[in-house]
Amino acid sequence: MEDIGFPVQGQVSSQALERFERPRNYGPLESFDGHARITGPCGDTMEFWLQVREGRIREAGFTTDGCGPSRAAGSMATELAIGKPLVEAARIEQADVLAGLDGLPKESEPCALLASNTLKAAIEDFRRRKADKSGDCSRCESTTCTSKQRRGDESEEEFRQRQALARRMCQIGYKLLVLSGKGGVGKSTVAANLATVLAQTGKRVGLLDIDVHGPSIPRLMGVETGRVLGTGEELLPVRVSDKLAVMSIGFLLPDRRQAVIWRGPRKHGVIRQFLTDVAWGQLDYLVVDSPPGTGDEPMSIAQLVGSPAGALIVTTPQEVAVSDVRRCVTFCGEVSLPVMGILENMSGLACPKCGERIDLFKRGGGMALAQEMGAPFLGQIPIDPEVVTAGDAGIPLVRDGPQSPAAKAFTDVVRSILARNLDLER
Repeated sequence: MEDIGFPVQGQVSSQALERFERPRNYGPLESFDGHARITGPCGDTMEFWLQVREGRIREAGFTTDGCGPSRAAGSMATELAIGKPLVEAARIEQADVLAGLDGLPKESEPCALLASNTLKAAIEDFRRRKADKSGDCSRCESTTCTSKQRRGDESEEEFRQRQALARRMCQIGYKLLVLSGKGGVGKSTVAANLATVLAQTGKRVGLLDIDVHGPSIPRLMGVETGRVLGTGEELLPVRVSDKLAVMSIGFLLPDRRQAVIWRGPRKHGVIRQFLTDVAWGQLDYLVVDSPPGTGDEPMSIAQLVGSPAGALIVTTPQEVAVSDVRRCVTFCGEVSLPVMGILENMSGLACPKCGERIDLFKRGGGMALAQEMGAPFLGQIPIDPEVVTAGDAGIPLVRDGPQSPAAKAFTDVVRSILARNLDLER
């Protein structure tokens, strides 16, 4: 037998050895709907081809220039994917491939990671192919778009960058910026739950975390271990479901204990790259979780997202929070960002013993501010211990506890958003 580049029988399972010698689904498909090619850290290059029918992977093929472990891992990944709905196939991880093979030698385990990542990239390629490519500036029929012509004060490179950003933003129906004037008001929890409810209503939703110094969305959404894949010049967001995808600076940090020490220009550059390079596809909503205050990140996102866009401002009822949020409303006016509404979070607690309402942080501050500033009031979210439990578990409350008072309040807020004629579904 030829040099198989694989440990001899007895050192690996029969499942792995069989798929090295006779890999299943090996070779490209003549007709395919999704394709990806990734080179792993070990130098092996793997390609996947997918054929999709009615939302399921009907056929899959792969090739690799690697040796035994690479062929065995690619074979198992295609076997696991065939017949599954896309959203389930996209959740196939390195551990699933290794389990299907009954393990690989420690030094060969990265081959399983390469296989699962290439599969996910092929699924994302299918989604992009399916999406309407109306964002192509050369075919755009708009007579008002300012990105069609180069400005006199910009270089050719600046013009190309501006067009690339505009093409991506044109594929997004509405950009919803979740802001707060003060930290600790539950803004990220609000963003995670609102994005989840929007996806539950059937909207195509992206959730973008631009809190450079304290990214918490990966934890709240249960995707802390998610990996961002790149294909060409694009970044693929981490899928939570078929309708909801997430991108965060947290995915790009090698160690979650690592501190990010960046000044304003670098933050602006990263936010611009996220908006330009992340391949969301067509979205109805992009929900942006911005850090508190009115500093670099909120200013950058407000300047870059274009229209239509609006701010959802989160506060808690007490005056110390409301006074900071008042400045946030003023900020939105100065950067020409419409205020969709003000949301009062942590508004009262139902006593677990008797059910009586306890106003821990007072009540009505958000409503009073909305009236003072002439902004819509979107509602009150009560304090609910289940919010904390769900967040720590990486499960948005509205997904697994939809009958709780807080979950119902989040759902009412989304109904209010949709009722404001901001639903731009294509």
